[in-house]
Amino acid sequence: MRFCRKIQLWLIAGLFFQLPAQAALQLELTQGMNAAIPIVIVPFANQTSNVSGNTTLSQVISNDLQNSGEFNVKAPGMLASLPVQVSQINTTYWQKQGANDIVIGQVHPLSAGKYEVLFQLVNLYAPVNPQNPNAAVLLNQGFTVNQAGMRGLAHHISDMIYQKLTGVRGIFSTKIAYVLAQHYNNGSAYYRLIVADEDGFGPQTLLSSGQPIMSPTWSHDGHSLAYVSFQGHYQNIYLQNLLSGSRQVVANFPGINSSPAFSPNNRRLAMVLTLNTGNPNIYVMDLATHHLTQITNDTAIDTEPTWSPDGSALFFTSSRAGGPEIYRYNFADHQVARVTFDGGYNARACLTPHANTLVIIHADGSGYNIAKQDLNSGRLSILTGGGSDDSPSLAPNGKMILYGTRFAGHEMLGLVSMDGRVKLRLPSQQGDVQDPSWSPFL
Repeated sequence: MRFCRKIQLWLIAGLFFQLPAQAALQLELTQGMNAAIPIVIVPFANQTSNVSGNTTLSQVISNDLQNSGEFNVKAPGMLASLPVQVSQINTTYWQKQGANDIVIGQVHPLSAGKYEVLFQLVNLYAPVNPQNPNAAVLLNQGFTVNQAGMRGLAHHISDMIYQKLTGVRGIFSTKIAYVLAQHYNNGSAYYRLIVADEDGFGPQTLLSSGQPIMSPTWSHDGHSLAYVSFQGHYQNIYLQNLLSGSRQVVANFPGINSSPAFSPNNRRLAMVLTLNTGNPNIYVMDLATHHLTQITNDTAIDTEPTWSPDGSALFFTSSRAGGPEIYRYNFADHQVARVTFDGGYNARACLTPHANTLVIIHADGSGYNIAKQDLNSGRLSILTGGGSDDSPSLAPNGKMILYGTRFAGHEMLGLVSMDGRVKLRLPSQQGDVQDPSWSPFL
């Protein structure tokens, strides 16, 4: 039986209040997997180019899966009649096109600007079962959505297909935050804090300023962003509610206020302050009371805190060994231990959801690259080779890393898979893109 349901608008259109739009980043796949899953996305029956970006549902789904690097999306070909229903699928023909699976769908206009969208994911190599002609159908879903929600629905369908065929939750419905910096010939600059879809589409500006904006970071419920702004020529940490648009200053102490990081339960915010000693140290603020707890007290530079997924530890960058290295602070016993030892520069840590791998910026003779370190074995693997990479941020499923890089003289965003086999770029036509941060699942 077909399952039909409504998709809530806040899931499809995003969590955000109305914001001015900016030019979209354009996702470019530069390296994919050799063993990518071959799949055909057939144009949905009755679909039109009414999806945001003057495109179609099936094209957004195709782009999502192809740009994941884990799928090889086959062209549907020039058949006089493309399948609309499972019974119309010519299994032998599509197998000869090299596909393992096929996606078909239909769009039906309803009243009041709504649409019914149906789709099926069908495996082309499932054993024939006369008693159950739908045995090969892996997904059979229906949705009711308005035109504004079409693109979000396409991402949601991509998530479902990705999870069904890989066993891992998809990230196509997530968001990214980043800073767009425009530099002018007179030496001035203009900065925008932007939130966009995971594929770079639909950018919306949260904040515009003639002063630098840095270090955006998401709350774990996706409702808020913390960031550093130099508005008024002071370095302060702000907390912005993405549902209402309201924002508040949470740290405006004398000296440095930087590197905010939400605890897993969103009740605390780690940060770097120069209170008391004048040296940068790690502090944790209770967001309900604004009570501060000092975590480190060292004459070296301690910065860039990040939480373990269970909230039991903080990982941070410190120069206490002479150069930047990653250390771990355990809340239970208040002990600090060094974590990284390879090379002369390891910084800006983030952890995978299972807390078994650390993603860092690593520097050796080949420059600054994104690397990962197994926390059990200590083994380090370099994932990129650009030589000028920074600011890694993990996808919520732990499969991809978003980071800042430089290419052809411009700062832009890059993506690399955790095994290093898939690489993409998100260039901008408007300026330099910096300090990316990947949202949680929304």
